[in-house]
Amino acid sequence: MTPIVHSLLETDLYKFTMWQALLHRHPAAQAEYAFTCRNVPAYPLAELKADVERELDHLCSLSFKPEEVAYLRGLRFIKSDFADFLTVFRFQRHFLSVETDGDDLRIRATGPQVHVMGFEIYVLYIVNELYFRRFDQAAALAEGRKRLQAKIALLRELASEPARRHPFEFFDFGVRRRFSGAWHEEVVATLARDVPVYFKGTSNVYFAMKYKLVPIGTMAHEYLQSFQSFGVRLRDFQKAALEDWVQEYRGDLGTALTDVVGMDAFLGDFDLYFAKLFDGLRHDSGDPVEWGEKALAHYAKLRLDAHTRRMVFSDGLDLPTAFSLYRHFADRTMTGFGIGTNLSNDVGLTPLNIVMKLISCNGQPVAKLSDSKGKTLCKDETFLAYLRQVFNHPAA
Repeated sequence: MTPIVHSLLETDLYKFTMWQALLHRHPAAQAEYAFTCRNVPAYPLAELKADVERELDHLCSLSFKPEEVAYLRGLRFIKSDFADFLTVFRFQRHFLSVETDGDDLRIRATGPQVHVMGFEIYVLYIVNELYFRRFDQAAALAEGRKRLQAKIALLRELASEPARRHPFEFFDFGVRRRFSGAWHEEVVATLARDVPVYFKGTSNVYFAMKYKLVPIGTMAHEYLQSFQSFGVRLRDFQKAALEDWVQEYRGDLGTALTDVVGMDAFLGDFDLYFAKLFDGLRHDSGDPVEWGEKALAHYAKLRLDAHTRRMVFSDGLDLPTAFSLYRHFADRTMTGFGIGTNLSNDVGLTPLNIVMKLISCNGQPVAKLSDSKGKTLCKDETFLAYLRQVFNHPAA
């Protein structure tokens, strides 16, 4: 059977951008990542263990191809030494463990952070594709194509609405929870061909290269969480993470993630200095309208023109929700919408809600205090309580 991972470039852009920043500034960090399924699958994921191990063995046999490294070198924010590093990089299988616990699948990546952080996206789409292979492929693809055409019709209808100050733009964020690689590619290619006025890029670096799209992404939670273990005062970890990002990218990749310890705590750290240096903010938990209003009020308080800033929404979106948020905010600020599962796995089957999150770094727990229930992933209740106390964050 054809292996699921065919190119190491087929991952989210922000894995590369975080990877470069951590390689340059914290190359000795040790980390642990854990796979979790948040919903109940149609059959036990433990049944996939042997197939998952086979696919991970294959993943660890791959290296970056010369044309892939050349593409990355062409992105102005990728440094030459990082591209050189990728020419010799190989994933090491001994950093990964795959076990079962009853019906559950347990996957862990443990080792030097710059060697294990990249596993996440491949593990997730390997599990997804193996899981969905057991369903009726023809029926799922037929339903998926029907739904994709309905999405395109909705997008074309948007043109009949009164123009707003800023345009509607959305991106594909669907690598990790896709139905299959082939279907994901069909979705991206179709959107790029049929609605280019609205479809502005993809987080999938391989598809960005292949279809000449803009690769989209900056940072994820793991980047900021890592700084909880990097020797700065816990209260200052967000400021330290943002400062390192500014020094690494010098004006590029200027979208900051806001929900590692909640929006209120983030804005407490996001002073005029950072607000001027970052182009915008990304929402990934909590009520998006409330979040956006807080962001606009913060910019107003700092006397910054919100029309020069962008708010990116990426929390479980579909097009109707994105349209609603666009109508609410588009006359006051630039917006962008990263849609994931609803693009790459909307085929009439219940998607898996799987994640592979950083749970410890440098031998100590790290955590996210989400503004949405169920998104916190940390089993160390003592550390969670301490983190909540430091940032005055209510228990979820």
